[in-house]
Amino acid sequence: MFLEAKNALIFKKGNETLMIEPWGENSLRVRSTLDPNFIDRDWALTEKINHGNAKVSVTENGASIVNGKIEAKLNNNGIITFYKDGEKILHEYHRSYDPSATKESCCTKVINRQWQGIIGGDYKLSVRFESNDSEKIFGMGQYQTPYLDMKGCFLELAQRNSQISIPFAVSNLGYGFLWNNPAVGHVNFAKNITEWVAECTKEMDYWITAEDTPAKIIENFTAAVGRAPALTKDYLGFWQCKLRYRTQEEVLSVARKYKEMGIHLDVIVIDFFHWPRQGDWCFDKEYWPDPKAMCDELHAMGTKVMVSVWPSVDKKCSHFYEMQDRGFLVRTERGSNQTYDFNGDCLTFDATNPEAREYLWEICKKNYADYGIDMFWLDNAEPDFNVYDYGNYRYQMGSALSCSNIYPLLYSKAFYDGMKADGRKNFVNLERCAWVGSQKYNQVLWNGDVQSTFECLEAAVYQGQNMGLAGIPWWTTDIGGFMYGNPKDPAFVELLERWFEFAVFSPILRLHGDRDPHDIPPLDKDPNRGYGGGYLYTGQNNEIWSYGPEAQKIMEEQIKLRESLVPYIEKVMKEASENGSPAMRTMFYEFPNDQKCWELKDQYMFGSEYLVAPILKAGLTSREVYLPQGKWENIHTGQIVEGGKTITCDAPIHQIPVFKKK
Repeated sequence: MFLEAKNALIFKKGNETLMIEPWGENSLRVRSTLDPNFIDRDWALTEKINHGNAKVSVTENGASIVNGKIEAKLNNNGIITFYKDGEKILHEYHRSYDPSATKESCCTKVINRQWQGIIGGDYKLSVRFESNDSEKIFGMGQYQTPYLDMKGCFLELAQRNSQISIPFAVSNLGYGFLWNNPAVGHVNFAKNITEWVAECTKEMDYWITAEDTPAKIIENFTAAVGRAPALTKDYLGFWQCKLRYRTQEEVLSVARKYKEMGIHLDVIVIDFFHWPRQGDWCFDKEYWPDPKAMCDELHAMGTKVMVSVWPSVDKKCSHFYEMQDRGFLVRTERGSNQTYDFNGDCLTFDATNPEAREYLWEICKKNYADYGIDMFWLDNAEPDFNVYDYGNYRYQMGSALSCSNIYPLLYSKAFYDGMKADGRKNFVNLERCAWVGSQKYNQVLWNGDVQSTFECLEAAVYQGQNMGLAGIPWWTTDIGGFMYGNPKDPAFVELLERWFEFAVFSPILRLHGDRDPHDIPPLDKDPNRGYGGGYLYTGQNNEIWSYGPEAQKIMEEQIKLRESLVPYIEKVMKEASENGSPAMRTMFYEFPNDQKCWELKDQYMFGSEYLVAPILKAGLTSREVYLPQGKWENIHTGQIVEGGKTITCDAPIHQIPVFKKK
């Protein structure tokens, strides 16, 4: 049965109610439930936008709803086909005795929307679409795969260290698709079928937009889920970080040396275990005796101070029992009430609880912000569980299986809301994970604790592009990779140099890593203490002078190049705040009519003007670069090159190929 109600098309059959309604320009939201009513949650679709006026038609053979360029048609069994300007772009997969749905065999009884009941009243939901051999799929956040095009990939819809699941896909067929559901699950963009699965949910919810260009798709998407504010110039220079500065004096000595060298630090970062125990969320007074004086000196240099905050709460910390009693911690469904075990027996702060978010901010305001700390590094924000057994964890919002993916967004929101309430206007926080719409909470993402290899550098280039297509313009990496890099190894130094050259043309320039070997003696010689920052190890030095004079010279020149680009990058960030445009852009984003650009993955546009071609293999001193139609200037030589062709470009160790569009 078809009904038209409140600018929407409703289909009812059996226990299912399906509703399709306009939701922004050339866009539709599609929901389905087996319950009497829809749940009152918009999830990622938070923004107030003009939904548009749909045209609904019902005939004896089915029904349709049109909102601008996009149309959804349903047959009498509720099978949906989407069209853009009259051309089919997406069709549900159905193989069960409906000759109008497919001309292929219909006896396998594989249906388009499958609900499998779970004890307690929720469902495992599978939604299936026909696959298209000519389709390319981009976006989806950050996965540790060597692919830019996700067609053919199986992707877990779950958060992990270095994996950021943002379930928004951009298709070369002219549509964008948001799986508007924070449940753990997967999507399979297979050759024979596309399947979206939520392991535990109450209803189906997705959003689809149809447009002529990727830029317009992203504009519609970010209008619906939110955009990042404009990132200002005081964050666009050089950020210094390492695992880990152990004392107040170590931080100040590094900042002073950079000042003596004439290198401006926009940000310096204080990493983990500056605290006594996880969940204390304060400086260890033995090693950080006067954090206000430290911040005052750094501020006088024009340097902002960032401090690491983890969501893990040690059972021996000062806040554990109060948080447990007030229901502010993630619960386990069975077995031990432990969720994390790195240097402590820990449970995890429950970011889905609004009271818990306020509680955490008040502690961090008192112990950090009131001393002058400017920014927060929200690490382990997936959250990082000692075992990724999502079926064993429960939040206030529900089972982890039903909502876990939204955790990092709400973790970020705790600090965003607190800092806003504290009167701050221009601020940025760094976080290891995100979900759809996280960008509106002033959040910079990075690609997690990846290895120091060229393989991880190559993956980072793809990840930055796909994160941009997923609505996240602020993204960065640990220059050189996070782990297993030795400053005395020439092969690692080469990797570091190439990674730094790439990072100059990324949204945030941030030097960070845990450098081998771990042979620096602890500050605390008491073997019985066994906790705190004096006890925990630190990595080798990670400042630009730590890698020899040649590498230092290269990085100094790259920092100067970055500083010269800051006015341009500020303009790019303003554009991102206005229409959602990524800073790192796929080639097809800027040149959608150039079919060659849809095939490229290892070069990209930085904003609309700079074409960047990183060096992604050891020992390479040249590479091929494709230049689209037009005139291009080699920024290193000043040479003007006519585009529309592939050229071989020199790439000596101190620079990568970069061309400016004329």
